Amino acid sequence: MKSNQKRQKIGLLPKILAAIALGIGCSYFFPSWAVRVSVTYNDLFGNFLGFVIPLIILGLVAPGIAELGKGAGKLLGITALLAYGSTVLAGLFAYFTCSAVYPRLLDNSAGLAALSPVDDAVLLPFFSIQMPPVMGVMSALILAFILGLGLAQAAGRTFQHVLIEFREVITRLISRVIIPLLPIYIFGIFLKMEAEGQVGGVISLFLKVILVIFVLHILLLLFQFLIAGGVSGKNPFRLLRHMLPAYMTALGPQSSAATIPVTLQCTLRNGVKPEIAGFTVPLCATIHLSGSTLKIVACAVAIMYMTGMPTPPGLFIGFILLLGITMVAAPGVPGGAIMAAVGVLVSVLGFDETLIALMIALYIAMDSFGTAANVTGDGAIAVIVERIYESKTPVTEL
Repeated sequence: MKSNQKRQKIGLLPKILAAIALGIGCSYFFPSWAVRVSVTYNDLFGNFLGFVIPLIILGLVAPGIAELGKGAGKLLGITALLAYGSTVLAGLFAYFTCSAVYPRLLDNSAGLAALSPVDDAVLLPFFSIQMPPVMGVMSALILAFILGLGLAQAAGRTFQHVLIEFREVITRLISRVIIPLLPIYIFGIFLKMEAEGQVGGVISLFLKVILVIFVLHILLLLFQFLIAGGVSGKNPFRLLRHMLPAYMTALGPQSSAATIPVTLQCTLRNGVKPEIAGFTVPLCATIHLSGSTLKIVACAVAIMYMTGMPTPPGLFIGFILLLGITMVAAPGVPGGAIMAAVGVLVSVLGFDETLIALMIALYIAMDSFGTAANVTGDGAIAVIVERIYESKTPVTEL
């Protein structure tokens, strides 16, 4: 019993950091057969991940969109639009800022261009099992949107209940299978990269990008609360200060849903009416992921820049618009947002297994700060929603 409690206290971030350190350290003394065992595991896990990505998209996005059709009518629409707009603006802010900063901060002359597998430079797995997905990533996205939007307007709820149960299956698959196995996958990635002499560039990339993302999160929160203060006529810095307990609380569980009670209390301290706060805070915990989106975009731009992949504005604007919708599906588990975003990274930006593994490791290294930014920004959304609510015809359905 005690051992189980100890295991539960170890978060995902320490496991990922330990996996990176062990992968680098073991590369100096592992025999070739042991490295091949790790490569075989990574090949199997990568194929399995490719198989489940369309299922993750369908199981999370479709019921997430369908559930937005219920609730508070106009108030729901206002809140959802504000949350989506905030998420998209965060992504655009990250893209244009990082596009200007990274060329001066990151040196891609000794970058990660060789990360794509090369047969004569990489140990091959002992065996490989192909796991073709039941549908393509884009097909899963389109099907999820069709089902979600259709069920949001449908009178019956039978099929929606089926999708909700399917979402529970997918959420358990993520939290009990994929997330626990990720550290071993990250271990294998860094074990192989150190053998190829790539780790130095990756670690340098991690440290610099983490610093950039932390600064961007601070600027994002200041912008959100300056807007909220300007709309409501309240002191934006006081509004932000009242939300700090929610920010600090979210650093622990790394889950917007788990922080809802504290976020709600902080929002009420900002003078938001209980009926408005009680509606917007739980909803935004699901659909407002501006901090996570900022982080995903910043990490993606960094990895693409270091690997020599082009990052044109048109490509990333489409990616961010689609990512903002996909973020509705992010489950309330550590690393859930990046798992929901994997399909868009693959289908739009063309990421392969190795780049996805780097994205996951880099994202999780900042997971706490992204979640904290999400829940803190929820307080700004609630203040704006209340101001709009008061200026319009009263909404009778809450």
